[in-house]
Amino acid sequence: MAVWPNNIVFREGVQVMRMDLHTHTEVSHDCRTRLRDIPGWMLRTNTRVIAVTDHDQQRGGPLLAQIVADLGLESRLSIIPGEEITTSQGELIGLFLHERIPPGLTPEATVREIKAQGGLVMLQHGFDPLKRYRLRPEATARIADQVDIVESFNSRVSRHRWNLVAAQWAHERRLPVCAGSDAHTLHDIGEAWVETPFRLVRTPADLLAALREGVVAGSWTHPVYAYGRKQWRNLRGRWSR
Repeated sequence: MAVWPNNIVFREGVQVMRMDLHTHTEVSHDCRTRLRDIPGWMLRTNTRVIAVTDHDQQRGGPLLAQIVADLGLESRLSIIPGEEITTSQGELIGLFLHERIPPGLTPEATVREIKAQGGLVMLQHGFDPLKRYRLRPEATARIADQVDIVESFNSRVSRHRWNLVAAQWAHERRLPVCAGSDAHTLHDIGEAWVETPFRLVRTPADLLAALREGVVAGSWTHPVYAYGRKQWRNLRGRWSR
């Protein structure tokens, strides 16, 4: 029988948790993180809420949610089904998706698909000019009034200043902000987070309420170093198996 750590954290008498809204799993073409390894790591790091945002795939979130349910951890962990969608002008994240959204649509069409599922539109690492698949500035301007959440801390932007630009863009529009590790290995999950009072997050309204009470924080790692670390961790993982 698995023994799961508790790692319950209190601030001023209130139980708090971390939320990481940008993670990848083995469902992504460029990630080897096994779904079955994630619940234990979440508990270990007090990352009680994650959004699974695999590249152009939605099934990772429901699969992980089923694993969490099978382990009897539904009262302790929340899994948000999402997708990092490749639009015709860069990437967007959809959260609380029920079905996969195909790549290659315009940003506007992608937003409509997300909204049609009752989901939230999240703008991630959209201000880093060195991000190959960032949403193009002209596209960001066109959909600005449809964005629900802005990732104001991403652990993998080329320079930390781009996180500050994102935070300012969100502030000017009075939009909620979040953090995302952009994790491509297990140990990267939870490197960026929003700390907020503990609650289960099952709906978009739950998430927005948690973000309103939260504080964004995280650890930034230069992408070149992060890529080398990812390769080493993946190699070591294959050796251990």
